[in-house]
Amino acid sequence: MSKMIGKRVYLDERGHLRLGDGDYGKDESGVWCARPPGHHMGNFQNHKVTEHEDGTITVSPSILLTDENGEWHGFLENGIWRTLPN
Repeated sequence: MSKMIGKRVYLDERGHLRLGDGDYGKDESGVWCARPPGHHMGNFQNHKVTEHEDGTITVSPSILLTDENGEWHGFLENGIWRTLPN
């Protein structure tokens, strides 16, 4: 099981959300989006997102993203990405 500390980002000066590896934030429409480590951006429209006082988020249920880099399955809890064991 691997872990990575994510980083919350905000819209840039042009109003765009630019996510690097492990980043998360709200897009132009106010929808939470994220980029799991090593994968492309996805959104959390079908998840419950809890925003904590320190600005981190927790997403439930588990996150499953499949793209050309393979599958990423795990959690984002208090801003920390954690993969599920295979």
